[in-house]
Amino acid sequence: MAGLSELYTEIARCQRCEIARSRTNVVPGEGAESADILFIGEAPGFHEDQQGRPFVGAAGQFLEQLLASIGLKRQQVYIANVIKCRPPNNRDPLPIEIQNCRKYLERQIEVIHPRMIVTLGRYSMAMFFPGKSISKIHGTAEKRDNVIYFAMYHPAAALHQQSLRRDVEADMLKIPSLLAQSKTVAEAKPKAQQLNMFEL
Repeated sequence: MAGLSELYTEIARCQRCEIARSRTNVVPGEGAESADILFIGEAPGFHEDQQGRPFVGAAGQFLEQLLASIGLKRQQVYIANVIKCRPPNNRDPLPIEIQNCRKYLERQIEVIHPRMIVTLGRYSMAMFFPGKSISKIHGTAEKRDNVIYFAMYHPAAALHQQSLRRDVEADMLKIPSLLAQSKTVAEAKPKAQQLNMFEL
């Protein structure tokens, strides 16, 4: 399977949406290719478009503080967005833009093969928790095909609404125990299989 660098090249050449004409840089994502945790935001903003990197503005600084609260640096996780180009004037992503970029995000998930996907905001959440409301499911996790899906408010929303800040901070603190539980279960399974072999 091709790695992330080949995918980045393909994203940089993409002209499928109107917003490709107004972007300064594509913002494919960054982080550890073998990260346990993949954070998925919504769309690049002004600073991200300028630098070609995700979460480098105020929301990015808050995300780094949140990561530090659970003993992680951004280099240890992978951070991406649902769409890879900045919508003009930071408007919401359009359905066609989300659809056009979806294959890039799916390929990132395939390459990184994370144990946990954390959705940041409602557009990211809608991809993995269709029909759900973020106010009802934030801070909750679902496990599917050995991947934990965990919904959170977007860090930017917490900066605009102080009432959400405590929710975001509390939700982030749940991540280590969820990962630890999944590791324990994954390690227990091979041992159980070995015991069965000896019993035969």
